[in-house]
Amino acid sequence: MTAAAPLDLEARAHSEHAQELRLWLRLLTCSQLIEKRVRIGLREQFDTTLPRFDLMAQLERYPEGLKMKELSHRLMVTGGNVTGITDQLVAEGLVERTEVEGDRRAFRVRLTARGHDAFAAMALQHERWIVEAFEGLNPRELDTLHRLLGKVKAHQISME
Repeated sequence: MTAAAPLDLEARAHSEHAQELRLWLRLLTCSQLIEKRVRIGLREQFDTTLPRFDLMAQLERYPEGLKMKELSHRLMVTGGNVTGITDQLVAEGLVERTEVEGDRRAFRVRLTARGHDAFAAMALQHERWIVEAFEGLNPRELDTLHRLLGKVKAHQISME
């Protein structure tokens, strides 16, 4: 593999490995390649990161805002990570913190008007990148892939 070649987890699999393992590695590789494109695009076009985008996406879904603990839970990261990202976004005027009535230690975070506008532009471009990632499939193939992955998801949920 050359230095310029992308990381390809699928290259770890051999024909003697179970088809399920080869499929799993292909899914991971596709996911990583798409995520890499999104990370680069966010950095180059919006001077932001995927974690910042993800935090703003959560806040977009909850106009009244979320407590820091709720954000941490939804993003599946530590409170320290959320605090650091939130501090940056507050400094840029994209989000604001407000006190939670009855809880002096808690803060609610929500997008500012500027944050809504910035996120709307990012979200539109993000959708374009995801659509481009699947341009190699026709509508029927997209439906089939969605349905089959839904079956995998349902099976995993049933095993919990």
